[in-house]
Amino acid sequence: MWYFNGQLIKTPRAMTIGDLQYNKEVFHDPEKLKELGIKPYRSVTPDNRYFNNGSYSVDTSGDEVVGTYASVGKDIDVLKSNMLSLIKSQLTSKLESTDWYYLRKLRTGTDVPSEIQDYSDALYSEYDTKKAEIAAMTKMSHIMEYENRLHTEVRKVKHTDEDNKVTYGPKTESSTREINMCNHWTSNPNNDVAPEFVSLTAD
Repeated sequence: MWYFNGQLIKTPRAMTIGDLQYNKEVFHDPEKLKELGIKPYRSVTPDNRYFNNGSYSVDTSGDEVVGTYASVGKDIDVLKSNMLSLIKSQLTSKLESTDWYYLRKLRTGTDVPSEIQDYSDALYSEYDTKKAEIAAMTKMSHIMEYENRLHTEVRKVKHTDEDNKVTYGPKTESSTREINMCNHWTSNPNNDVAPEFVSLTAD
């Protein structure tokens, strides 16, 4: 997009500037645009997960025109309610694969395997912890950090030989990830771990 004479130009179009007319191809010529005073335009908006758009201001002082919307924070209680709904739905979804063990116990009296009971207990424990963490939040910054918590992930380097056989390690590589803690659960009924995975640690 471009900006000229107080107007935002979203797509190339024919322009009349002074006594001269220019076809839309002029927008493919950066030097000519600069000569005419037509500047590239960029819009800056707040993160709509946490903020609504507020007042709008335009800075035309540089080589690029920047239109900025002020940040107006959303209702923290509403955001927290949405987080609680999300972790509840996550818990329900994760328990679906093991619910039949408990239904079978009701119908036949067959005991639930200890590993399944341990998994269920661990999930409920994580759920209770998440609920408490969310309830304790009093600032937008708390919510933003929780949903974008920085982690360092370490993985073994992948190797593929001439026969296309894949191995991992011994060298490792690290990367930084942002993780939404509402979606991050450590309990896993199968305990399946990718062969290249080494660790995932909150920073």
